[in-house]
Amino acid sequence: MRTVTLVGFGAIGRALVQRLRGHKALRVVTVVVPPGSVARVQAELGDVVRVCSEVPADTTLLLECAGHAALLAHVLPALGRGVQCAVLSVGALSEPGLAEQLADAASRGGTQLHLLPGAIGGVDAVAAARLAGLDAVTYTGRKPPLGWRGTPAQDLVDLAALTAPFVILDASAREAARLYPKNANVAATISLAGLGLDATRVRLVADPGVSENIHEIDVRGAFGAMQITMRGKPLADNPKTSALTVLSALRFLENSVAAVTI
Repeated sequence: MRTVTLVGFGAIGRALVQRLRGHKALRVVTVVVPPGSVARVQAELGDVVRVCSEVPADTTLLLECAGHAALLAHVLPALGRGVQCAVLSVGALSEPGLAEQLADAASRGGTQLHLLPGAIGGVDAVAAARLAGLDAVTYTGRKPPLGWRGTPAQDLVDLAALTAPFVILDASAREAARLYPKNANVAATISLAGLGLDATRVRLVADPGVSENIHEIDVRGAFGAMQITMRGKPLADNPKTSALTVLSALRFLENSVAAVTI
């Protein structure tokens, strides 16, 4: 039985605990949450799962689904202790120096950090194509105009009045992550698989002609060319989270115990 520590118990963590309940080879034994949430989450989960505010010393596999701050608070020290870690908050690696800190901690601990694709597909193909050389990688994120409320976009244009697509940002992936941190994970993942945060172009579009969140990736290099379009459905418990994000984490955990992986 492979035991798992989850950092975070929002919509993603809750969905993972539910999906892994009764699994023959995987078991969530610990959930790490902020100190003020320990009692509430423990009451929800009962005595089947241990709930605490720090990663236990006996952890061997950690999966982060808590947000960017958790990488510094929990993932970085766990890697230094030799704990194998997987993270969904890949956008956090756009912070200068954090990727290097995590890599150094994993090296010192003699372990690995896995950056999960989350809501996006094609990451394996982008990373493979990079080995022969890439010329250009562009990520375009489209949302209905009101999907950009609460971001700098609302200071650029009257979102409610848009009648045609409006490009709210055309910049590097690093700049996109700085200005639109809640949309950083997909762009950062594609960047880290390919040309890096500073050479990857990101276009964010408020589009009144769409009713869902759309991810478009355009990759060109020595391998040829590739275009990927994804229209992901949201998680039932949290419309702001892609259902594929949960499935991406589940696939990683399944592969950790499978005899054959793909």
